[in-house]
Amino acid sequence: MLKEKLKNFNIILASASPRRHAFFKTMDLDFEIRLQPVEEVYSKDLKSHEITDYLSKLKAKPFIENLKSNDILITSDTIVWLNGKAVEKPKNEEDAFRMIKSLSNKTHEVVTSICFSQKTEQKIVNTVTKVTFKALTDDEIWYYVNNYKPLDKAGAYGIQEWIGAIAITSVEGSYNNVVGLPTHLLYETLNTIAENN
Repeated sequence: MLKEKLKNFNIILASASPRRHAFFKTMDLDFEIRLQPVEEVYSKDLKSHEITDYLSKLKAKPFIENLKSNDILITSDTIVWLNGKAVEKPKNEEDAFRMIKSLSNKTHEVVTSICFSQKTEQKIVNTVTKVTFKALTDDEIWYYVNNYKPLDKAGAYGIQEWIGAIAITSVEGSYNNVVGLPTHLLYETLNTIAENN
């Protein structure tokens, strides 16, 4: 399938996320991981997918000039969007508690952009998933924060963990997007790139 179509390409995933690594393996893709630190700063004028589009492109910048003609570099960014603001990764446990409390009994959006960079062109795709939480007690939130340490996750939660099992009442859109990567978009876009080359 896709692996065969991409046999002449070198897929590079620029992400330290174990969840993204796992998705690439699940999709039977051959890939290598390359990492470069990037300061994720963006203009406060940007909204929703404009933020993730910008950051996914920014994460590709350190790699671009070294790409070979058969390389496809994949960078990605995810945010939680609530009440017109981005909810990013928490700084500490108290911040994680506050973030989850703000999501309690509300619907928020999980926005992800994926940037595909080649030597001569770049393509960005994005998607939005709506997630609804039940009303959570402070004890439930603290139990999750203390036991699952969600400091590496946008919005301070992992849908695939305890909190997802007990708190999420509905998901509208890609579930995998909330875990960390909209795999259907990754598949479609890589397919298109393979067919056009």
